[in-house]
Amino acid sequence: MEASSLLSASPGSFPAPKPFTSAFSALRPSIRFTAAFRKLCSLKSVTPNGNFPTVQTLDPAIDGEGATGESSSIAGGDWEAVFLGEIGANQSFLPAEEKTTKKKNKKLPESRLLPEVEQMNWCVRARKVALKSIEARGLTENMKSMVTRDKTRKKRKKKKQQHLDFKKSNSNEDDDDLDFDTDEDLDVDPLDSTIHLRKTVGLLADGMFEERKEKTMEVFVQRLSQFSGPSDKQKEIKLNKSIVEAQTADQVLEITADMIVAVAKGLSPSPLTPLNIATALHRIAKNMEKVSMMSSNRLTFSRKREMSMLVGMAMVALPDCSAQGISNIAWALSKIGGDLLYLSEMDRVAEVALTKVSEFNSQNVANLAGAFASMRHSAPHLFSELALRAANIIDTFQSQEIVQVLWAFASLYQPADPLLESLDNMLENGELQITERDQMGNICWSYAVLGQLDRPYFSHIWIKLCQCEDQISDQYKKDIMFASQLHLVDLCLKLEYPHLQLFMPRELENSTAVARKTKKFNQKVTSSFQKEVLRLLVSTGLDWVKEYNVEGYTLDAAWIDRKVALEIDGPTHFSRNSGVPLGHTMLKRRCVSAAGWKLISLSHQEWEELQGESQQLDYLRNKLADVNDNSSSIVNFEISP
Repeated sequence: MEASSLLSASPGSFPAPKPFTSAFSALRPSIRFTAAFRKLCSLKSVTPNGNFPTVQTLDPAIDGEGATGESSSIAGGDWEAVFLGEIGANQSFLPAEEKTTKKKNKKLPESRLLPEVEQMNWCVRARKVALKSIEARGLTENMKSMVTRDKTRKKRKKKKQQHLDFKKSNSNEDDDDLDFDTDEDLDVDPLDSTIHLRKTVGLLADGMFEERKEKTMEVFVQRLSQFSGPSDKQKEIKLNKSIVEAQTADQVLEITADMIVAVAKGLSPSPLTPLNIATALHRIAKNMEKVSMMSSNRLTFSRKREMSMLVGMAMVALPDCSAQGISNIAWALSKIGGDLLYLSEMDRVAEVALTKVSEFNSQNVANLAGAFASMRHSAPHLFSELALRAANIIDTFQSQEIVQVLWAFASLYQPADPLLESLDNMLENGELQITERDQMGNICWSYAVLGQLDRPYFSHIWIKLCQCEDQISDQYKKDIMFASQLHLVDLCLKLEYPHLQLFMPRELENSTAVARKTKKFNQKVTSSFQKEVLRLLVSTGLDWVKEYNVEGYTLDAAWIDRKVALEIDGPTHFSRNSGVPLGHTMLKRRCVSAAGWKLISLSHQEWEELQGESQQLDYLRNKLADVNDNSSSIVNFEISP
């Protein structure tokens, strides 16, 4: 057929294409072509009025009586027309009877590419072939969800975004202020995340789910903290036996955690009695000690969720614990967390123990006092009561318990006069004999720290110790620590109590001096705080000497001409909760002062509050001003460039 005849031919002269019927009758498209589509897809007429010829559809059910007149929403069967490019994604088909009631689409300007439309038929055909393949493979619904985009959905998303913006701008207001009027506001896109769904449902429920969660937690805590009422002795004994027989800390924690879960799920009565909780903590710490677990591993273990829950339960159960249980819990916390953890927990232990001091036996007093001392945790009121309690039951104490109690009081620098008086009375009665060398060394060091070297009991122990013939080796840390204790006691006797004439024999003094000089266990570590202060001291231009030795003590910095000693005390010199200097720090200050030196102490707590070198220099200037005879040499010093 010639091209001219093609241009003038009527639509009926073309061969009718083979009609395409959808494989799913329910998805059969109902198409109504718009003027824009006719302009893009039909051949331009050569008639003088410029009208476009009509276009015949592919499905007889579309133009004929089989037209279904289904919903105008693209989400229906019209998605195939969108896929074929016959309509736009935002357009909809309308039945003939509704055309007069709807606003006519605005006539689009003619495209300059209109003559080339005929060349694009291959694209339409390719889409038709693809459409058949999609339907044959049963992917119609997936393709439909990808192709269709409804204006209503865009409106819904816009409204949801408006609500989100409103919620952000009014985050401090109650959820009741948010109002959802229509069902469209609650529409959730299938592609949205589960988190968004939960937020929406929680918002609809007016916080019901969050409230229910809180109530569940309250019930859970109540079940775990209910230590009174009916009990099942068999279950309690069985659990206690399992805890005691566990060989590792992990096994103990696993057994306890399983029981916690069972109680939370409704196991009643609960076998988690205060006794079993205290036993679990004690066995965990004991198993750690058995394998000499490193401190870093202990800290990691203490951060486990199950361990935190067990410690929390122990704090709740403390008032119902016996004196033995309180001391076991305190001892366990000191071994598990060291001096880094359980600050508030130890305050709680001190508070409860103070109400039950009268029930403590000698072992309870020793373990409780030792736990607080090893954690550098001061408890003045508790220790005052412990001193009285120990004095009242001094005749029941074993030698090791006496050593531990004295060491605890000396470490925290807590007065122990009632206890010391009771020991003097025991000596007069010829009781409480101690013969072990290391125990005697600890007792003498404790008396020296407390400044009680004029006590009869100390004199008895010291004379006995000086007569000891055991050799002191420089190869063992235990011997070196013992030698250091002897040296400090002897130094304190010479400087503070020379009138007692209780000096160490020459032979013993030489052996302790050799052991103390070894560098095997005496490696000096310089902290960043100390380095920073020393740098500023050097910049003053004064003749400061670092690491200067005075009477066996090493001074951080010394101004020898003026006999000024500067001590840079880090956190280990103070109580972790009160900031009070510890016993060994006070002993050093006393000995250095007794040797004729003016001692100035710089606290890390005060230093950390300073900002910049200017404030730090002013702080040093004020500290040194009191010992300066010539103010111009210190007060006016500046940092050299």
